[in-house]
Amino acid sequence: MSSQQQSVPVGQAVTAAVKRTHPAAWLWLSLVVIVLDQATKFLVTRFLDLYERVEVLPVLDFTLLHNTGAAFSMLAGASGWQRWFFIALAGVVSVLLTVWIWRTPRGEKLLPLALSLVLGGALGNVIDRIAHGYVVDFIHVHWGASYFPAFNIADSAITIGAGLLILDAFRERR
Repeated sequence: MSSQQQSVPVGQAVTAAVKRTHPAAWLWLSLVVIVLDQATKFLVTRFLDLYERVEVLPVLDFTLLHNTGAAFSMLAGASGWQRWFFIALAGVVSVLLTVWIWRTPRGEKLLPLALSLVLGGALGNVIDRIAHGYVVDFIHVHWGASYFPAFNIADSAITIGAGLLILDAFRERR
């Protein structure tokens, strides 16, 4: 190693490596979200009956539910067309998110992180819709008798990703 190579500070070397990293490298995170989501749904469906409630904490239950609708069970009572609509919508959105991640400038961290979380969550839920015709929800948060709609790991990733997208938009304004 030459003396010139040894004199590069570690911080500069890491910054240079990050700037060379293509945003598509963040797609591994989408895969992690999908695997965690599907693994937790597998375990819940294996060990809980539909509507069975297991108290985890005084404000958190695991309750196996099937959601044929969208967020907060919107359109759950529709005649079945919503399954294919949500599958198609998630497919289109997933392609758009992947292209957006791919086109993000090198060195960006927050935007591809956010997009990868949303992508992983969308694909985790679409796998359920294709395989079962519904999304498996099981995380049930409540305060006393007031319950928040049940959700899953994919929904959590989508929510966190959306929050990071908003944060990134505010960050870009400055």
